[in-house]
Amino acid sequence: MSRGDEADAGSTGRLGRVDRVVVAVAVIALAALAARLLFLGARPFHWGEGRVGYWTLRFLETGAWEYRPVAGGPFLYVVGRWWLSVAPPTDAAARVPVAVVGGLLPLAALLFRGTLRDDETVALAGVLAADPLLVYYSRFLRGDVPAAAFGLVAVGGVVRFRDTGSRPALYLAAASFALALSASGFAVAYPFVWLAAALLVVDEARVRGAPREALSTVGAAGGWLVDRVTPLARSLFVFLAVVVVFFAPRAAAGGVGLNRPATIPTAVVRALVASPKKFAQVHVAFRLDPGAPAGPAFIPVVAGYASTLVHTAWPMLVAALVGFALERYRRDTRSVVAFGGYAAGVGLLVFPLSSMRAEPWTAVHVLPWLALPAAVGVARLARGVRGYVARGLTGADTSVNPARVVAALLVVSAVGAGVGTAVAGAYAPAQPGSPFAQFAQPSDDLDPMLDAAEPVIAANVDGADVAYVGDRFDTEREYAQPPIPTRDQKAWGARLPLQWYFERADADVTSVPSVTFIPGDAPPVVVTTPERRVAVHEALPEYRQFDLHLGLWDRKVVVFVAPQ
Repeated sequence: MSRGDEADAGSTGRLGRVDRVVVAVAVIALAALAARLLFLGARPFHWGEGRVGYWTLRFLETGAWEYRPVAGGPFLYVVGRWWLSVAPPTDAAARVPVAVVGGLLPLAALLFRGTLRDDETVALAGVLAADPLLVYYSRFLRGDVPAAAFGLVAVGGVVRFRDTGSRPALYLAAASFALALSASGFAVAYPFVWLAAALLVVDEARVRGAPREALSTVGAAGGWLVDRVTPLARSLFVFLAVVVVFFAPRAAAGGVGLNRPATIPTAVVRALVASPKKFAQVHVAFRLDPGAPAGPAFIPVVAGYASTLVHTAWPMLVAALVGFALERYRRDTRSVVAFGGYAAGVGLLVFPLSSMRAEPWTAVHVLPWLALPAAVGVARLARGVRGYVARGLTGADTSVNPARVVAALLVVSAVGAGVGTAVAGAYAPAQPGSPFAQFAQPSDDLDPMLDAAEPVIAANVDGADVAYVGDRFDTEREYAQPPIPTRDQKAWGARLPLQWYFERADADVTSVPSVTFIPGDAPPVVVTTPERRVAVHEALPEYRQFDLHLGLWDRKVVVFVAPQ
């Protein structure tokens, strides 16, 4: 693998003793962080965010937690519990951990420096910072962006270790892969994607007429592993330690948990043995069961996945195609760039197969790999434009070259379109038809209802604070931790994301199948469906009514709030 063109070796500029590339990447990361933290609480919680936020608050209150695959990976719960113990439980605060990971993602570009040229390293940071879909889901309480970020850092750490022998980079890679697994179940597919991409890189050398070189590369990799047994073994311990920290249960009084010294060995076994079994039972065995409900067809899911990339990340997609083609046909190709292109292509099939749903956040998992060839494309186009402008300013070349003009227009239009799409998609209110938003994103502002409900909930001292009325919301009981029994799953899910908002207000919640309470016994907040509006209004005529859409379309509820 080449470490970049020798002509670039002397291009590392310095301001005094400060590396300009490092400074440039750091500035890009700070800008990316600001873009993700700005107006972070403007959009109400998606159903998935409400689920994560609710269970995190329950974990914070009870101190008891156990890995449940149906509730997602443990990263957001463990980090969220720590973070929300010192920060207020607002929408913005709850999203901060994901925003920070997404904002710092451009720093991962430095791990590939040397293999990539300096301008390509900066371009990689810029692509990771500005991609609209990455911006959107870095402002979203879901584990996809952290998983994708940690996956890129894991590969970057291995590349850095291979190039420089840096053991900290290898340990960083091990810890990052463990964090990726803790952030999202999609990370289980990462090794398969990486292996397929690596095999395609080796096969590329064979196709290019260098079969012996390809075979020697495989042999050299085996020898490389043998020579580095000690750091690789240590990295395994780092990986297992991080897995234990995130997957081990936490116990309330009398239970098994990492927080009780006497039960630590059992907690470790549960983290390393029971957690993979649970994941396989929920996400593998269930899908292989002939009696399981059939999901959407594979081809429409892949088409939806590709459509999301085209509509939300087309500047990166175009740059990646240019960069991959340029790298593919150069004399001294760099396998890291080819690896990124192949990993993105394989991921286009693997991740839809893993989810069997065309959710927009699924596309996040290929974007870091797409960014590697995209960085080459952006840097090459920018390099051509810079050279053309420099020659024009010095008078060395006054002729107009159509190819250079087209290149300049492509760069400017791609940057402008990317920034415009990011602003429009990441900050605009979610609307039906948005390629960024998923159906379960509320299209109404919930703040007016919450501003009215929170004071009356705080003032209520007797009985329940919130009542859900109707079969659609009625559950047998309220639950302290997942999973929810099948009987109540649908009703509990129909309440989302209101559970998060009422839990952070410390509300006592109940539910009834119909309007059975009398005005004197009614809780201060009642949630029902439009068809029960009249019945509830007749029982509570003085209550204020709020009509809310808890989805991009349909999914309408009515919230009655007592006067203060």
